[in-house]
Amino acid sequence: MTIVFATNNPNKIREVQNQLPDHIRLISLEAIGCLVDIPETQDTIAGNAIQKATYIKDHFGLDCFADDTGLEITALNGAPGVFSARYAGPQRNADDNMNLVLSRLQPKHDRTAQFKTVIALHFQGDLITFEGICKGKITETKRGTDGFGYDPIFQPANYKATFAELSMAEKNRIGHRGQAVAKLISYLNRH
Repeated sequence: MTIVFATNNPNKIREVQNQLPDHIRLISLEAIGCLVDIPETQDTIAGNAIQKATYIKDHFGLDCFADDTGLEITALNGAPGVFSARYAGPQRNADDNMNLVLSRLQPKHDRTAQFKTVIALHFQGDLITFEGICKGKITETKRGTDGFGYDPIFQPANYKATFAELSMAEKNRIGHRGQAVAKLISYLNRH
């Protein structure tokens, strides 16, 4: 089975492909000739995932899935949330985003947070969504060199390490995207 993953993020592609069984092969946007930056203009994480998957379905007619992920921090009223990738500006720089989070949390005691991923799948005429949530907290400094995005400042519940200090296999096992991908795989295996 081949399916399009509607992302240009090589880190996401590698992370998801690492979880998939051998009989499911990902096709990149580049491979189908989609070189545009697919719009993400919805006000929810699920809305953005659906918008991206629907764009590929409408323009290319292919079965596909897309994801959107947000970091939701309690003390920041759920921010950066749907704006996680561009929290510090349109340049989408991970260090800028983390620095802004750390500075805004400086005076706060509550550092609880959660990562949420929603995957939207267009498959054989149906649209299905899968959600994964990983609860944890924001560290006071960046730690670790693996992972991407906010991984160096997110410490999952019941762990002493940040996502950036965990192996990809461990992050996939407990993380938000890994949970959503596991639900996606379970669905595809039944069809």
